[in-house]
Amino acid sequence: MSRQNYIFTSESVSEGHPDKVCDRISDAVLDALLAEDPLARVACETFATTNRVVIGGEIGLTDQDKLHEYMERIPEIARACIKDIGYEQDKFHHATCEVTNLLHEQSAHIAQGVTGAGNRDEGAGDQGIMFGYATNETPELMPAPILYSHAVLKKLAEVRKSGVEPMLGPDAKSQISVRYEGGKPVGVTSIVLSTQHTDEGQTSDDIRAIVEPYIRATLPEGWISPETEWWVNPTGTFVIGGPDGDAGLTGRKIIVDTYGGAAPHGGGAFSGKDPSKVDRSAAYAARYLAKNVVAAGLAERCTVQLSYAIGVAKPLSIYVDTHGTGDADAEAIERAIPKAMDLTPRGIRTHLELNKPIYQRTAAYGHFGRAPEADGGFSWERTDLAEALKRAL
Repeated sequence: MSRQNYIFTSESVSEGHPDKVCDRISDAVLDALLAEDPLARVACETFATTNRVVIGGEIGLTDQDKLHEYMERIPEIARACIKDIGYEQDKFHHATCEVTNLLHEQSAHIAQGVTGAGNRDEGAGDQGIMFGYATNETPELMPAPILYSHAVLKKLAEVRKSGVEPMLGPDAKSQISVRYEGGKPVGVTSIVLSTQHTDEGQTSDDIRAIVEPYIRATLPEGWISPETEWWVNPTGTFVIGGPDGDAGLTGRKIIVDTYGGAAPHGGGAFSGKDPSKVDRSAAYAARYLAKNVVAAGLAERCTVQLSYAIGVAKPLSIYVDTHGTGDADAEAIERAIPKAMDLTPRGIRTHLELNKPIYQRTAAYGHFGRAPEADGGFSWERTDLAEALKRAL
């Protein structure tokens, strides 16, 4: 029997966090290439520090003769991301920071195992294990601590960028500790928020006065009590932020990107990778499956694990854990999953329509728990597989 009464904590970081700046640039490069070539192969890594952005990795195009043409666009893509995030600091400014592009052609030895040919279907872009998770503790079927850690920062970014709160800066981190009773979230025991601001004369109390109304409006009614601890900018002044204050790197916030530590993560980062890379696409598929298991009423909580070998199309294993909450046997769900969905790389990207420029929007505030969008964004958040899973049992 799992614990029913406990406190669990998750953190999030804003779109202006140095690592998230890098995730955003990597995914913007991916989107730009997919918009022109839906079968583009992209593995884009970004590093950012004071007045400098370095972009590296591999690109494979259907028409490799166009590689030089795409390369010329990379710096403007990076600058557009930095501008939209809001960085116009003396030591990190979208117009003046140096952008170095080190992208090059994808390795032919990797491509030969991934690209389908003859009777062989396209294989997985790498070996690895991928996890998906869902829980009915929130309407989004996400763990509450990470869901609301994201929501707080997303709200603060909205009021900053709209001009309502111009004293806030782009770089921020949140952390929410949620109290559970009977296995369900019922309140918040502590709120931690560190946000960049524009005036060195502002104190922690000044910043709390700005952000508290938005935090209270974002969290469920009644979750904040007089006993809730508040820690807003606990170290004091936070004017120097972003890559000028701390170097950033693509893929360093994988727990923020997924379930906030409430579920396992296979280890692979998402941003900058096209859907042939199963550490991204299969993690999306695993979330899609887990969410549909819960949406179908087959369990209150569900973890799905998939595993792959590079160059091999079919998953090597499918594992399901319903954490003692299942109305169906976990082994029966495991058998039903491949009947309801083709889990080859081609099957995943076709079913979820992943060969589209839909990735830049995933780079901050989580890849999961978001509403599916009309153009195919967050397609893995749909619950349209629930009936098929029930029929396959």
